Amino acid sequence: MSTKTILIVDDEAAIREMIRVGLELAGYDCLEASDAQEAHGLIMDKRPDLVLLDWMMPVTSGLELLRRLRREELTKDLLVIMLTAKDDEDNRVQGLDVGADDYITKPFSSRELMARIKAVLRRGKKDEQEEAIEVDGLKLDPASHRVFANQSPLDMGPTEFKLLKFFMTHQERAYSRGQLLDQVWGTNVYVEERTVDVHIRRLRKALQTAEKDFGQLIQTVRGTGYRFSTTGVSA
Repeated sequence: MSTKTILIVDDEAAIREMIRVGLELAGYDCLEASDAQEAHGLIMDKRPDLVLLDWMMPVTSGLELLRRLRREELTKDLLVIMLTAKDDEDNRVQGLDVGADDYITKPFSSRELMARIKAVLRRGKKDEQEEAIEVDGLKLDPASHRVFANQSPLDMGPTEFKLLKFFMTHQERAYSRGQLLDQVWGTNVYVEERTVDVHIRRLRKALQTAEKDFGQLIQTVRGTGYRFSTTGVSA
């Protein structure tokens, strides 16, 4: 198995060194950047497998860098874990909404960081191996991270993509908001259940086309949560 390369982006040299030592002991190759501009250059030149990205940096924040990475074709699927001292829920939601694959609050233990890295790398590898899923003209391709409605591409955020992917691979079963949080956001990410409703609304909107409203496939189950089903959906 090839060694994974991880880019550590933090303006504090002591924190970068602490993280790098732990990662190298665990068998990872490491790159370091002290600001967003240096990080972007390394990402384009070295193509790391995962980025540990500090939120609070001078000039350009980690959140702004993440927005840029998600807009660019070459980096839109790059695995990113946000590192931040911001521990309130609104900031966690904001980081995940922009497209972070996970979120870890400082201070954190080396053991917790390693567990998060392994989990994110596993998810990324699984997506690369999975085949495209198609239901009634709606197609999701995990490898290219794209969604098509009757062969026309749809635009949606990374969290909506993950939510749709889960629904399309777990059809005809109702899931509670808590179950969706565990399955889509992960058990180590602490977000309120109302967050699910916000992303369901965004997903349904993204699935609306002039020819057909694919958002109808995401059905509300009163007293339970949501399910993905073709039953009762108009053509």
